[in-house]
Amino acid sequence: MLSTAALRAHLLAARLAGPVATSREESLRRYRLFVARDPRVLLGLEPEYDWSFMELLGLMGEKCGVSVDPTNVSGPDVIDPELTIAALDAFADRLRGAARDRLPVLLGTGHPHRLLGFYAALASALSAAGCRVLTPAEGRCIDITTRFGVRTHRLTYVRGVAMVRAPGARPTASEPGAHSHSPLPVRVALGCAAESGGPLPGLVIGDHGWVCGAGQLGFEAIGPGDTDDPALFVGEAEGRVSVAVPLDDGVRSGYYRPITRYVLNRACLSQ
Repeated sequence: MLSTAALRAHLLAARLAGPVATSREESLRRYRLFVARDPRVLLGLEPEYDWSFMELLGLMGEKCGVSVDPTNVSGPDVIDPELTIAALDAFADRLRGAARDRLPVLLGTGHPHRLLGFYAALASALSAAGCRVLTPAEGRCIDITTRFGVRTHRLTYVRGVAMVRAPGARPTASEPGAHSHSPLPVRVALGCAAESGGPLPGLVIGDHGWVCGAGQLGFEAIGPGDTDDPALFVGEAEGRVSVAVPLDDGVRSGYYRPITRYVLNRACLSQ
């Protein structure tokens, strides 16, 4: 099993924690958008509390380890690796509980080019433990607002992990699906599961709109979030996200493999 010390060293070396690629400017910009309740940043969450900028900055300092000094406005943002490790432990505990209870699970990502391997390994391990990996609404078309306007995407599953693709897009190993923050895919998937009378997930695992959208609908949801994704950490603070793991969600896909091994080992799900 990867030791905590080795995991910490990897987090820092791969820039999954410590100084990360996400800029301080981008994080602060998105905090202001969140305070203004911009749907692009809410990721499907409807905050119960009227967060001020300073309150949100303080929360992100507590949850991620970013600087709480509002005059610190440039350079790379920072994630405290100790907070990442503590959250990964909590994440693994929820996986172990889901496997013990053989809960149906739904996995989805808005970062398929980076995080597909991570989620696919979880799906495989949970399936081997007796959990049903759900694939509702496969092939369903969803209109998603992008920076280029509204574009139709198709919901698809790769190795048990949901993602969206633009019609006509040819998936490759490096680009299996589209990058997306939208909560619409998880809403469509959960709606289809409910309408069909099929099982509903006892746990949703994902990022961006997958975790926030599911948590807002009352499903237990866990997943990673970057320093510019305040919705996940607000969701956790307000009780709609069970575990939000602070880490850079945009590094090379191979850098998540030690995290995958650590989580599966701690959850007693190593294959």
